[in-house]
Amino acid sequence: INGYLVDAENIYIESRKVPLWDAPEIGIGNKPVDGGNFLFTEAKKEDFLKREPAAAKYFHSWLGAEEFLHNTKRFCLCLGDCPPDALASLPECLKILKRVRVFRQESGSIPTQKLAKYPARFHVENMPKSNYLVIPKTSSENRRYIPIGFESPETLCGDALFLVPGATLYHFGILISSVHNAWVRAIAGRLEIRCRYSKDIVYNNFPWPQADDKEKAKIEELSREILAVREKYQESGLADLYDPLTMPPDLLKAHEKLDKAVLRLYGLPASAGEREIVGLLLKLYKEKIEMARG
Repeated sequence: INGYLVDAENIYIESRKVPLWDAPEIGIGNKPVDGGNFLFTEAKKEDFLKREPAAAKYFHSWLGAEEFLHNTKRFCLCLGDCPPDALASLPECLKILKRVRVFRQESGSIPTQKLAKYPARFHVENMPKSNYLVIPKTSSENRRYIPIGFESPETLCGDALFLVPGATLYHFGILISSVHNAWVRAIAGRLEIRCRYSKDIVYNNFPWPQADDKEKAKIEELSREILAVREKYQESGLADLYDPLTMPPDLLKAHEKLDKAVLRLYGLPASAGEREIVGLLLKLYKEKIEMARG
């Protein structure tokens, strides 16, 4: 039994900045460092727009982990690309920028103080131009599957979420499968006892399967089925859809169909348990590392 509590060689996963396999790169969401000045509830946004209706086009839906998992609404005022002449005509927005600048100037962090020179910009900006995949950094240990999903470029995400621009339905299917979730449970860190997803350890080292076009198309088809079932429960948040006590039976069945197809890609039987899955993944990781080192 190795350090990951599976019957495999004593392998340790290294931190890695880019994916070891051919996979889209992952990054964190936006980090405003604004003292909360750019973020609005729906009621506060509506009140703000009564005073400054011309600012409407600079508001975006905002997702933190809470909003993503629990289907709640928040909005972000994003002024980074607002032309200077337009910004000068928005006195309420200018008041917000002044508050952001003061907040940053008074910070004990030198990088944050330097950021005060650019009050309309975020500390970290990650705004994909097309649809992207969202993965929460922290997920309940009780969930069989970490809830992930697609978002459109009109929505901005916070840094409690990871974003995967360029991800396809095939990538979605592999990442939400039982295989990837077994990898996460074995490899990821913990926040209290919740799973703490990571970019450099979990995602960038995950061994992707070999799949031809026909096999990828099958994974995409099964991924569509999962998303179609979710659409039936639009009023329910992902936290409830993926709670083992409240997960709808048709959603679970759709996941189990996908799991079987993904296990086949790895040459594993449908009955494979997590130790068997992780043991194979660690073997694939070791082979890939040795190949890369020559």
